[in-house]
Amino acid sequence: MSPWLALIAAGFLEIAWAFGLKYSDGLTRFWPTAATVVAILLSFALMALALRSLPFGTAYAIWTGIGAAGSIIVGMVIFSEPTDPVRIICLTLIVAGMVGLKLNSPV
Repeated sequence: MSPWLALIAAGFLEIAWAFGLKYSDGLTRFWPTAATVVAILLSFALMALALRSLPFGTAYAIWTGIGAAGSIIVGMVIFSEPTDPVRIICLTLIVAGMVGLKLNSPV
């Protein structure tokens, strides 16, 4: 598997486990908690795979950026969180930072 593909998948799984935490009700509901734990384990495993060949700082920033940006989008779309201009600008800056790091990566 390509390290970049592993990193992107790990980032999407980070969104999934954050989403699962919302529905686990403090880790008291079995199925949402189980899905959250599986997503965490898979996300960490894919991140570890990506780190074999990607620079640490770049990989970590992109991994957390995907999780953060994705969680913001999920919050706005699914949970009707505010979509005010400041949130959109901040979201855009996160994405721009990830793109910049990818374009500047030696791998």
